[in-house]
Amino acid sequence: MDWERQNKNVLPMLRIDSHQHFWNYDSEKFDWITEEMSLIKKDFLPTDLAPLLQQNNFNGCVTIQVQQTEDENDFLLNTAEGHDFIKGFVGWTDLQSDNVEERLNRLKSFNKLKGFRHILQGEKKRDLMLSPEFKNGISFLPKYGFTYDILIFPDQLAFARKLVKEFPEQKFVIDHLAKPYIKDGKIEEWKKDMDAIGSFKNVYCKISGMVTEADWKKWKPEDFFPYLDVVVKLFGTNRIMYGSDWPVCLVAASYQQSLSIVTEYFSPFSKNEQDAFFGGNAINSIILIKNLWT
Repeated sequence: MDWERQNKNVLPMLRIDSHQHFWNYDSEKFDWITEEMSLIKKDFLPTDLAPLLQQNNFNGCVTIQVQQTEDENDFLLNTAEGHDFIKGFVGWTDLQSDNVEERLNRLKSFNKLKGFRHILQGEKKRDLMLSPEFKNGISFLPKYGFTYDILIFPDQLAFARKLVKEFPEQKFVIDHLAKPYIKDGKIEEWKKDMDAIGSFKNVYCKISGMVTEADWKKWKPEDFFPYLDVVVKLFGTNRIMYGSDWPVCLVAASYQQSLSIVTEYFSPFSKNEQDAFFGGNAINSIILIKNLWT
């Protein structure tokens, strides 16, 4: 693809979508996609995303795991290696495994594998991240230069705070603002807990996934601004990054509609601040992390 070749090896100038997904749809593996979300009951692959990135002046993306299997790493690796615009991916490995370091040592050779995520939001044990086994897995990530994405609901923010405090050398990224209850307009408890975790300089926050936490049919851009105010104040403009959460966002908004919310919000900010949010921070905190550690 000419567009991919054209944008290869220009990392300092990139606009990056730091959070999106690819998948080959399977009704059993994707049972979390309800009938209400039937719009996304199909395959979503790089050929579907590339035109959207190009139309919206993005040079690349970071793709995020969906399945919690080692096969997911193989799928994302093969997908990323075939497309230059995929600058990296966040995969999955069993951090609670007895041989977790052996796994990480094997996976470190894949340059586009930038970090890992576990779907903590779906765990019955809400504080799973604080179990000795899980923390043991986290303890090895800095050695191998991997980030860790924290996917949680607001009720787990207090546990996440304890986790990030214990590992000051590890780079953490909170996905989707920790999914505040935007549809119900609840903000105070979430704000208090975000304030507690935002003070840790090793923690970044993805401004992503907002539209799916709002009223899918009736949301307005201003519904999100109070939550954006909180995150920008707590993390500053150097520890936040844009993510579309495509194709999950499609249940509530098109790629452009979702993007327009943050484009409007950040329009009064300086060019340097906007550049940091729309790409620079993702480059520094995710894409180049292995270069920083090694």
